[in-house]
Amino acid sequence: MKGIIFDMDGTMVDNMMIHHQAWQRKLRVLGMDMSLEEVKESIHGVNEEIVERLFGDRFTTEQRRQIAWEKEKEYRDIFSQNLQPIAGLVPFLDHLQDLGIPLAIGTAAPPENVDFVLDNLKLRNRFQSVLHSEHVNLGKPNPEIFLKSAHNLGVPIDQCLVFEDSVVGAETALNAGCQAVIVTSTHDEEEFKHFPNIIKYITDYQNLNINSLKQSV
Repeated sequence: MKGIIFDMDGTMVDNMMIHHQAWQRKLRVLGMDMSLEEVKESIHGVNEEIVERLFGDRFTTEQRRQIAWEKEKEYRDIFSQNLQPIAGLVPFLDHLQDLGIPLAIGTAAPPENVDFVLDNLKLRNRFQSVLHSEHVNLGKPNPEIFLKSAHNLGVPIDQCLVFEDSVVGAETALNAGCQAVIVTSTHDEEEFKHFPNIIKYITDYQNLNINSLKQSV
């Protein structure tokens, strides 16, 4: 455990339901009426890839980019009044920094959302590497973003621990060769039972420390 990589949405901030609501509204405008449960099950990864997966070649590359931008603006508008880190995150980051463990963020979020979260919560300077959707060619579950994060930290990927909240994120960690801690802000533990790389489930970061993680391995 020489480096730690955090996903952002649902892992550092409890915002996935807001993302689902924003997607539901945008998809309805585009003629696709999905329940929040359907959105939760099928919407994951890089936005432009999501639009292409749902609509095929209906939209051009530029149109997909515009749809993605409009959805993210709606998300930020909704979330701006309630933005806060998941309980215990900041003290846990302090703990990791005191131990000298290098930290990275590897998220499928677009850069505007990364700036929105990190700058408003004043968390950016805690991380040695911050990678988002524009830093990779392939979205999760392809492990590219975690592999690049480990490289930026100067730590072998199999010596990195990943914090994630989603099933796709857990799969990405497995594909990268990483053990993972799952924040159950978005999904239930039962949805992850088939993953052999998960060492712990947490609801938040309160009272979490390296010793408690080592005991879970």
